[in-house]
Amino acid sequence: MTLADRPLPDPAAQPRAFLQHLFGVAVARAQPSAVLARFVPAPPAGRTVVLGAGKAAGAMAHALEAAWPAGAPLGGLVVTRYGHTPPRPPGVAARVEVVEAAHPVPDAAGEGAARRLLALTEGLTADDLVICLISGGGSALLTLPAEGLTLADKQRINRELLASGASIHEMNTLRKHLSRIKGGRLAAACGPARVLTLAISDVPGDDLSVIASGPTVPDAGTCDEALSIARRHGIALPPSVIAALENGTLETPKPGDPVFARQTVQLIATPAQSLQAAADAVRAAGLAAHVLSDEIEGESRDIGGMHGALARAVAQRRGAFTAPCVILSGGETTVTLGRLPAGTAPGRGGRAGEFCLGLAQALQAQPGVWGLAADTDGIDGAEDNAGALVAPDTLARAAAAGIGLADHVARHDAHGFFGALGDLVVTGPTHTNVNDFRALLVL
Repeated sequence: MTLADRPLPDPAAQPRAFLQHLFGVAVARAQPSAVLARFVPAPPAGRTVVLGAGKAAGAMAHALEAAWPAGAPLGGLVVTRYGHTPPRPPGVAARVEVVEAAHPVPDAAGEGAARRLLALTEGLTADDLVICLISGGGSALLTLPAEGLTLADKQRINRELLASGASIHEMNTLRKHLSRIKGGRLAAACGPARVLTLAISDVPGDDLSVIASGPTVPDAGTCDEALSIARRHGIALPPSVIAALENGTLETPKPGDPVFARQTVQLIATPAQSLQAAADAVRAAGLAAHVLSDEIEGESRDIGGMHGALARAVAQRRGAFTAPCVILSGGETTVTLGRLPAGTAPGRGGRAGEFCLGLAQALQAQPGVWGLAADTDGIDGAEDNAGALVAPDTLARAAAAGIGLADHVARHDAHGFFGALGDLVVTGPTHTNVNDFRALLVL
């Protein structure tokens, strides 16, 4: 039984359980098994080849196998994160191979999977159909370095990007230009076959060219922009790659390119849809629901502070909303890792936990306010939790246990802070990904 399948908890009597239920509802709305079947096309005259990458790729492949006509040929390969392959549903025949690789820093398994995916496009005809299953996380999982780069180079660049504070749009603009498969290049390789991309969005604004670095869609970004991003964030590139960016050798296929003439793209799940599902559950509990946005970006701790200030004002009857209510938001924030003071041990945590540190600081133990932030894939950064919870007594319990909030904030140690309090949200991999989910309950 999932969180969403349980009875709706009373928000006043069980505020923590109520917030976790809302998270479960949001995740359930984005499950491939619930949404993919309605987008499945009729089998073509020729072959149907399935290619895919992302944290939801395994679940998407299984959902497609379940929906595909039993007698129609189907085969292919998708790559997902280690530990993110769900059990195949009972009675569903295995026709699409699912392999696993590393995320957020790519590894040799991801590079090998990308080579195999590209090889499966060889010999396709106009009678064939390629179904591409794309979801967040595909950028790291689908790794095929451009000429002049090694896997070690790509690993270093990914680590530096993750610590730089670069936005997801900036990260993926650079990644697309340093790849032989991203930025529309996979679609170009599929010609002359028809290509159908089924995508789950994990990015602000549902920009298809950003989801998994857009392997099957046109890229409006340029080599000049990619080089500028690398320089702005201090990402070192080999001289040969810098030269290739400067002279346009690594340019990606652009909108209007004939390689996309037989391409169709369908978004099957989005952050906005998951937030709306959670809002509907809030209203079913008799509370007002306010969705701020599904596109909020910025420094995680600062965004947490902004949410805390808003909820505090509402609780004190000074805000734009009237309590009792739930404030919802989504998007993709960032954590910029600054240089730690000498002798300071680095902490552990991800975007959701960092948001909760900022939230706890801003709420100042405000009575009547609870908060939850979690990543809908079930993994906050590279940790074992999805996110964390903040309650009116969070700071008091931390003080009683001798746990200093300021110290954990300085070390970006959300996992250590909330783990010691028993306030981590742990779900395990959810097999989907529509990015950050945040809910504040104001009573």
